[in-house]
Amino acid sequence: MTKPLPGTIREARAANPKMRERDLAAQLGISEAEFVAAWCGDGTTRIDVRVEETLKGLTAVGEVMALTRNESAVHEKIGVYENISSGDGAILALGEQIDLRIFPRVWAHGFAVEKRDGDEVRRSLQFFDAAGEAVHKVHLRPASDVRAFEALVASLMAADQSQSVAVVPSSGAGSGAEGTAATAEELRDRWSRMTDVHQFFGLLRQLRLTRQQAMRMVGTDYAWMLDTASVPAMFDDAASRATPIMCFVGSQGCIQIHHGPIGKVSLMGPWINVMDETFHLHLRLDHVREAWAVRKPTKDGHVTSVELYDAAGRMIIQFFGERHEGETERADWREIAESMPRVSMPTAA
Repeated sequence: MTKPLPGTIREARAANPKMRERDLAAQLGISEAEFVAAWCGDGTTRIDVRVEETLKGLTAVGEVMALTRNESAVHEKIGVYENISSGDGAILALGEQIDLRIFPRVWAHGFAVEKRDGDEVRRSLQFFDAAGEAVHKVHLRPASDVRAFEALVASLMAADQSQSVAVVPSSGAGSGAEGTAATAEELRDRWSRMTDVHQFFGLLRQLRLTRQQAMRMVGTDYAWMLDTASVPAMFDDAASRATPIMCFVGSQGCIQIHHGPIGKVSLMGPWINVMDETFHLHLRLDHVREAWAVRKPTKDGHVTSVELYDAAGRMIIQFFGERHEGETERADWREIAESMPRVSMPTAA
């Protein structure tokens, strides 16, 4: 199918001013990056993807809103980009509010976007992967330093300001490497000897298992399936107890984390929403096909996560009780996770 020209994309925007850009791009059969590029030279500036330089430059901009999303969850944190460091193929931002794990090799396209809405000008940085899917966005706030933002954009401005962008088909990555090389006994042995939750990724890779394969194999003392209908009650429980949690949402190129309690929880159609002062979360409950509680050993005792997956087996969102190195798991979080109703795993046909 022939893709629409930039002028056609702009006409579609004018004809559908209220539609979300992500949805309109899908309707046009293009990626969101291609949609954004159509405005280069008219409020949009293509920028070089120099990730660490960008993140460090954002510190001077002050308070902003960081946004990371996938198809089923949108995670927004209001704060400052601070304590930027890099190593082992990842870049970390460890601010008081904005906590990110970034994989810069995935970031392929970047834009600075200005949109006028009456007397208001909304400014953002938007980054996309090679397929044109959004990996991370930064939106300015009323308290942001606009001059620092403009200086950062000027320093990153790309030579190419054309209104089209080349994208490649999505790899469909996200559920892990397929394979059934490991036995349940091997998996349980390796699982039982974990001393840090971060060892889990290496365990899956070495045993050639996806997360869900591992959870189905390991036994219900380590992982058990939950009733997906109980997810709203988990939010309400955590809010009513003021239990500090950790909430992880990832795109292909970024994982964004909330630390702390949640307060204002509401349901609107298929969405469950958290609208707190510095944390906003929007989760599509109708996209949740499986929910799991997962117990991992650490040197500080086991920790429990609640994990939600979509129909394709991709993780949508993950929750833990808030804790720091050297601390045991919070008893109130463990009680919330372990009190969620269990369901039996479906048997193979």
